Amino acid sequence: MSRLSPRRFSRHVPRSLASLALALAALAAGGAVQAQSREAEPGRMPPNTAAPAAGPGDVAWLEGLRFHTWRGAHWLARSIDGWFGDKPFEPQGRVSGYVRVGTLWEQHAGTKFNLRFRLSADLPNLENRAYAFVGQENKQELVTDQPDLFTREQLLLREARREDQSFFAGLGWRARSNVDFRLGFRGGLKPYAQVRYQSRWQLSQRDSLHFRESLFWSSRHSLGSTTVLEYERQLRPALLLRWSNVGTITRRGGSFDWQSSLGLIRALPGLRTLTAEALVQGRPSEVAISNYGLRATWEQPIYKDWLLGKLTLGHFWPKDKDHLARKRSWAVGLSAEMRF
Repeated sequence: MSRLSPRRFSRHVPRSLASLALALAALAAGGAVQAQSREAEPGRMPPNTAAPAAGPGDVAWLEGLRFHTWRGAHWLARSIDGWFGDKPFEPQGRVSGYVRVGTLWEQHAGTKFNLRFRLSADLPNLENRAYAFVGQENKQELVTDQPDLFTREQLLLREARREDQSFFAGLGWRARSNVDFRLGFRGGLKPYAQVRYQSRWQLSQRDSLHFRESLFWSSRHSLGSTTVLEYERQLRPALLLRWSNVGTITRRGGSFDWQSSLGLIRALPGLRTLTAEALVQGRPSEVAISNYGLRATWEQPIYKDWLLGKLTLGHFWPKDKDHLARKRSWAVGLSAEMRF
């Protein structure tokens, strides 16, 4: 992949962002299409251990890659469940997850490639209220339970794989339908614990409010909490207005970070989604407004309903305590995610 110079890139990106904005405006006036859920799941893998035969039009190596990924995850989940009893893993046992490969281009930092994965599995021998999880994510966001919308990956912020990311594994327990307890370990067998409460209120036929509170502990952060508040209004059958807010406070160091996003989400046939958002971030201990900007995202299936592609274009004005003036920065993220 060739690297564009900042001068050349800056000539073309504004046109792209403007095109996405115009496309969103045009789509908003379009016909009625039912909005798809952001948590839509792909078709589940078959419960047998034999690879399914490729059908007409199937890409054999993609089908095989997904099947062998799922089979390895299923074996791991079945082994963990076997630690707690002799109850068969099937048919109650459920395994799901994703593997995501992405690249990020930043105007002032160049190109960076990344790999993330996550596996979650219900454990029938623990009354299906317990689940195991394993993966690789940003270690700070993992412990503080940051929502996906505000991760560094989604905000198009650069990460150093060794310093920022970590392998993790653990067990969770669903005490109630809206209360989860988690105990896990991240790189170097460093323990962390979380308790999460969440609730959604349907304020009217078109308005809803989602609240989530996560209390966490780790050796690095001591105690802390992350609060998420999200308001949604259905403007049209396929057009959603979303206002999301998150704040994280930690006892050690007394740090407090907050982020907010206001955006429009346009759902299209075929699980395609177009999103345009304005974002702002703050870190009062360093600078009142640490970053703000615009982000446009296009997401669609690449192959069937389980291999998804995402293109994200952002223009930001970051500032830190060491610089008096803000810098303008363009960023482009491209990723492919295989779900199983």
